[in-house]
Amino acid sequence: MTKFEQTLLREVATLPESRQADVLAFIRFLKISLPTEEKIKGDFQDALKDARATAKKNSITQEDINAEIRAVRDGK
Repeated sequence: MTKFEQTLLREVATLPESRQADVLAFIRFLKISLPTEEKIKGDFQDALKDARATAKKNSITQEDINAEIRAVRDGK
């Protein structure tokens, strides 16, 4: 058991039982709200697809994007 786990258990043990249940509920909430790697990749792919559609709709070329990047990097 890691030092963190020992510390966590010690802290939880000093709480009243009703608050221990709150800690457990919070930990479970954190676990289910963490995005999976698959979800992150899917979200990225969706965002990329949307960005490409927006660029196409607005006639933004890759050269336009490169020029904008150069201008920002050059401080212009």
